[in-house]
Amino acid sequence: MMVVTLAILLVVNILNIYDRVALAAVVEPIRREFRLSDAQVGAISTLFIVVYSVAGVPLGRMADRGSRRRLLAAGVGVWAAMTAATGLATSYLLLLVTRMGVGIGESVCAPTATSWIGDVVPADRRARALSIFMLATPIGSTLAMAAGGPIAQAFGWRAALFAAALPALFLVPAVLWLQEPPRSSLKSGTPPSAWSLLGIPAFRWIIVSGALLNFDLYVISTFLPAFLTRYHGFSIARAGLWAGVTIGITGVLGGLIAGAVGDGVANSRPGGRMRAAAVATGVASPVLAAGLLAAPGSFAALPLLGVGQGALVMYYGLVYAAIQEIVAPDRRGIAMSIYFLAMYLCGGAFGPLVTGRVSDWLAHRAMLEGVAGEAARAAGLHGALFLLPAIALLLSMVLWAGARSMVGERRNAA
Repeated sequence: MMVVTLAILLVVNILNIYDRVALAAVVEPIRREFRLSDAQVGAISTLFIVVYSVAGVPLGRMADRGSRRRLLAAGVGVWAAMTAATGLATSYLLLLVTRMGVGIGESVCAPTATSWIGDVVPADRRARALSIFMLATPIGSTLAMAAGGPIAQAFGWRAALFAAALPALFLVPAVLWLQEPPRSSLKSGTPPSAWSLLGIPAFRWIIVSGALLNFDLYVISTFLPAFLTRYHGFSIARAGLWAGVTIGITGVLGGLIAGAVGDGVANSRPGGRMRAAAVATGVASPVLAAGLLAAPGSFAALPLLGVGQGALVMYYGLVYAAIQEIVAPDRRGIAMSIYFLAMYLCGGAFGPLVTGRVSDWLAHRAMLEGVAGEAARAAGLHGALFLLPAIALLLSMVLWAGARSMVGERRNAA
């Protein structure tokens, strides 16, 4: 039953990521239809993230106290319905409102599912289990980009969003069919609260690391197809397909490597999983920089960007398992929701917006220097994306500091 439960939770998370990335896969036709700037495109993602992270705190408490099965099924239904509603939007305002609805529904998934996995998987296998669960990030992104781009080119961007919502018709009954495991008998000894969790030094470092990771990953998911279209001359369909395939392959490989490495180093020394994540994200920085330095139309650009993104994805299985080393079972839902609140508000919410504004500013400078409209927008976005390797390097340093603080913090593992 454990394998079936993990398989269904993985598929739920794949749809979670698919519907989150679905809009990014068709961002260029949306930008043209509604005549949006890159800052406005980034603001759609920012508003989604703000709602997602704030809604996650009360829903995380519900995951610790109530039925995770019913809560997760309701979340899937809400986010899928609002994804379909985004396809009906006739204005920029309606795009924003419907994406807020998607954010509320999706905020259920991670706190509920990671708490569930913590109760169904033994401690010495959690890095592998959580890495597999988080393979949904590259797989969902791959499917959204690889399917969304061609569907949008053939039938319009609205059809791509309608298609993104359909799997929920099968997943909601599947989730309701599952049986929840008994909650672990190990308790924290004190009522779950934000302040008690923030008193754990390693948890504070993990929160900062999550913000930096989300900055980079949301910039990639928001702007990579647009970057390939503008700077490297891809069509919308080709950009979505090849961005999705590349991110999927490198992300899955990164997740599988993280799972194997994470459980291998878990008992070697305190903070072993965090140190492994620091090394992986440190490697991501120069690889991302090399991908951005590739000339327009270069074959090497997309593989390098994919490898850099795959190295960042290794973070999930390693660090999520580290959280469960230092947080007691009856706090895991609220711990993940507090972590998401901080990482999304302080990282994911700013990544696309800041990058979009820098892109617009650099594009304006290029226009003043005589570069034509779309060429200027391509140059602006290219320059703004150099934020990615800088943030990845800072992330690596934060993870290393967090690993050093984990000495003596594994007492709550179970």
